[in-house]
Amino acid sequence: QVQLVESGGGSVQDGGSLRLSCQASRSIYPINLMRWYRQAPGKQREMVASITSDDETEYADFVKGRFTISRDNRNNKLNLQMDSLKPEDTGVYYCNAYLYWTNYWGQGTQVTVSS
Repeated sequence: QVQLVESGGGSVQDGGSLRLSCQASRSIYPINLMRWYRQAPGKQREMVASITSDDETEYADFVKGRFTISRDNRNNKLNLQMDSLKPEDTGVYYCNAYLYWTNYWGQGTQVTVSS
């Protein structure tokens, strides 16, 4: 199993940037799929970006060209660089790892973008 702890959230202005990190409690090298999700108030949780152990990435249409997901296998971290932030990006961002047929979640980090 793995514990995940997100950090890096905060409040920024429209057009600003934030970098989220997710620290794993063990090596992420064998984790085939890691993802970032987000949940806005009153809305369902939605996938933002994913990355495989081969560094293949996918992005939701609403973040393409603005967000970049990466994994740091050496330091057991999953990162999300968020640029050109918009107010609609506001929400709680969660780190997710799929390991041995089980989904693991972090506690989330709040991102607030003001206009």
